[in-house]
Amino acid sequence: MFVPETFGLAIVMMITSTVCWGSWANTYKLTKGYRFELFYWDYAVGIFLVSLLYAFTLGSTGGSGEGFLANVGAADPGNVVSAMIGGFIFNIANLLLVAGIEMAGLAVAFPVSIGIALVVGVIMSYALQPKGDALLLGIGVALAIVAVIMDGKAYARLSKGGQPVSRKSLVVCIVSGLLMGSFAPFVTRALTTGHALTPYSIAVFFTLAAFLCCFVVNVYFMRKPLVGTPVAFSGFAVARPLDHALGVLGGAIWGTGTVFNFVAASLVGVAISYAVGQAAPMVAAAWGVFVWREFAGADARAKTYLALMFLFYILALIAIASAYQAA
Repeated sequence: MFVPETFGLAIVMMITSTVCWGSWANTYKLTKGYRFELFYWDYAVGIFLVSLLYAFTLGSTGGSGEGFLANVGAADPGNVVSAMIGGFIFNIANLLLVAGIEMAGLAVAFPVSIGIALVVGVIMSYALQPKGDALLLGIGVALAIVAVIMDGKAYARLSKGGQPVSRKSLVVCIVSGLLMGSFAPFVTRALTTGHALTPYSIAVFFTLAAFLCCFVVNVYFMRKPLVGTPVAFSGFAVARPLDHALGVLGGAIWGTGTVFNFVAASLVGVAISYAVGQAAPMVAAAWGVFVWREFAGADARAKTYLALMFLFYILALIAIASAYQAA
């Protein structure tokens, strides 16, 4: 299988994962009147299919380690279970994050959810796999959290007077963050314990579990959405082919980022790879600024917050990269 042999290549893969994780939602913006709960079925198919594609290509060629099928046949069953638990947890967290954004707005949901996820994911992963200098990694995480807060403040300036934030919406965002950070340790275990899974094998079982999770959690949210009215499966059947294609494409983009993040983690450790990947809000904000023109007409303070967000994320990436090199 293909794995990065140098830190330079690993950092390219981690940054690619950041770009993918921060970009996939653009495909949903391009749909027309397609409820997110229905879009998510296409998205879930996309993340699984692209994981299989990478498993049978990059994961089955090259001179490092076991190929995909050989690895699956020989790996400890507990690692398969661990990877699938991680995928199940991620899927719930992702659905709650979207609900949180609709309930409380991006200005609240992203800082609360992603900030908590970053701290929980890095600390728990580092405890299981202590790769990298702990102090520099901690500084990098702190800088990234500040960047997320700046992102939230920038979006808050866009809303005139802001929207009221209910206790329910805050609870949804907090639970999303705790779950989003909790999947990383399961990936760490599958990657490091006993006869471990390769990153490509982990991605396949992770995304398979995310897809299967939809039959429980997404069906529930379709019937009892946290925001809006219930939605029926009939809407999926009458959606435009283009909308279905955009959903699958969105999943393929996110899935590519996930595979690359897991593969980079095989060299630098999950804590560092996960921390870099969670810079995705910076990428999402860049799309909002330069493509969707979300900040057209924004005041000077909003633009200052945006500039600070990019600055702190760049400093965070430098600190996290230094954490690996200083170890």
